[in-house]
This record gives sequence, structure tokens and C-alpha cells, in this order.
Amino acid sequence: MKGFIFAAGFGERLRPLTNEMPKSLLPVLNLPSICYSLSLLKQAGIKQIIINLHYRHKDIIEYFRTNNNFGMEIEFSIEDTILGTGGGFKKCEEIIGNSDVLLINSDLIIDIDLKLLIAYHREKKDPATLVLHKTNEAPVIGPASIEGNRIIDFKNFLGTNKTSEYIYAGVGIVSPVIFNYLSSEFSSIVYTGYVELIKRHFIAFYEHTGYWQDIGTIESYWKANIDLLKEFKSLNKRILPVLGLAPEIVFPDSNIKSTAHIRDSVVGKGVIIGDAAVVERSVLLPGSVIKAGAEIRNSVVFRDQVFKVIHD
Repeated sequence: MKGFIFAAGFGERLRPLTNEMPKSLLPVLNLPSICYSLSLLKQAGIKQIIINLHYRHKDIIEYFRTNNNFGMEIEFSIEDTILGTGGGFKKCEEIIGNSDVLLINSDLIIDIDLKLLIAYHREKKDPATLVLHKTNEAPVIGPASIEGNRIIDFKNFLGTNKTSEYIYAGVGIVSPVIFNYLSSEFSSIVYTGYVELIKRHFIAFYEHTGYWQDIGTIESYWKANIDLLKEFKSLNKRILPVLGLAPEIVFPDSNIKSTAHIRDSVVGKGVIIGDAAVVERSVLLPGSVIKAGAEIRNSVVFRDQVFKVIHD
């Protein structure tokens, strides 16, 4: 089975954090977010990976080249004009061929065992198996409605009016039949491919009950970093043997004055923290400078900009 990582997006809701780097390279515990998805694929034994790219694609390609593609067979599909998840996947139809493909977004943190997902999909033998996650935020994010063991709607697009506590988690396995319903133009794989599979075939779902968090906004990006602090040891144990890289709470080259107070925070590459500064439950992106005596709490810091996500 091949893997496909969606990584073409602009990361508009994360600006200005993504002004100088693509969302998939935005560090979570000082490790680019795409590495979390990549490590899951490699851990599951998937070595052939296709990654669609558009925004700042050269940065992503260079990152992979620097790391020798992490010992995997990586093929980049560069979109001169961004095609969305539907058009971007359709563009790779010839590369993918007749095999099932495991799809995963590059902007999420999930502790799923993909081997179990693959086994479930092969047992059910349906045209698609999508991962759903139960959350109280489903009405805000957009629910995936179910009936029995199948998905019947996304965000009420098909007018089922069926409420749900589930969301599509950004992970799934699809068979080549989906290409019959995808457009080569800019489109969403959900509202073209998945919807047509619901109408004409069957989409099974696999429930993920563990951790799930996307990093689509500054707030959710902050939350993912802070959440994972307590999982740091287990993440290192899982990712380091697979990729040869691992998360870091404090980047080794950071310059932190001895009188500074740091608690429950992530400190990025080249960060400077001045005398008597206080940093609590915050994420300091590479190159950020915290002046002497400053107090930073519940925030994301990008260079000299502070984005407070929880207000006192």
C-alpha cells in the first residue's frame, strides 16, 4: 500500500506563522508537523509516499533532501496552481495506479496505529475506510454523520440532517474507484470523491479514540504543542528509531539566561530569552526574542510578535 500526504496548502489561518515557512514544516515540539504523519506511515511499513506540494514547495523538498527522504521512496507532486485535496489527489492517479492508498494530512497530530487501520480496511473490503474521531467540537468543525458502520454524510452536504459527535480525522484508505468521481480542477476530495462513494458505493469508518489535534489555527497549534509536552518521552521513543529525528522541548542552540523562568513551554531554534523573563505555557518559534523582564503566558511567539491564546 502507498501513502499520500496532503501538504500543498497555504496555512492561511496560521499567518503570520506561515509567511516564511509552509504549514507542514511548522514545528511541533521542534519537529516539523509533517514528520508526525510521516513517522506513522513508516512505522506501519509504508515506504512509498506521494506528497502533493504547492505553497513554498522548494522548502519542503529541501527539507526531505537534507534528511535523505528518511530512507523512504518519496515522490513529490508539485502543483503550479493549487488544486485542493480533490484535484491534488486526482493529479496523482497515474502514479498511484491500481493500489489502495492511505491518505493522511500533514497538519495533524494523531496517535493512531495505522497497521490496525489497514487490517480493518482489508477485512471489510469496502471502497474506502475513513477515520472518525468523537469530539464535542464536532458542530464547530463539521460533523461526519454515520448510520450503522458506514458514513452517510459530511456537514449535512447530502441533506440527511443527521447530527453527529464525529469528525473526519484527516486519515483514511481509499481504493482507485474514487478516481472515477474526482475532478482535475480545484476541488475537495470530501465533496467530490467521498460524497460520490456514499451515493454509489459504501464508506466504512474506523473510530479513533486516542489523541487527535490539527494545527490549522494559532490556537490549535499552541494546544498541540502544550498537550504533547506530557507525551514527550513516549514520542521520542516512537519517532526517533523511525525517522532518526525526535521532538525537542528546548532546542539545544537556544540562549536562555540563568535568571529566566521557563515552565511548560516549547523553546525553538535560536530563541533568546533575557534576564528575569518569565515564559509559561507558551510556544516560542525559531528566532524569537524574549526581552529581559518580559512576561509571556499562554501564547505563541513569532519573532517579536506575541499571540495570546488564553486571556487572563
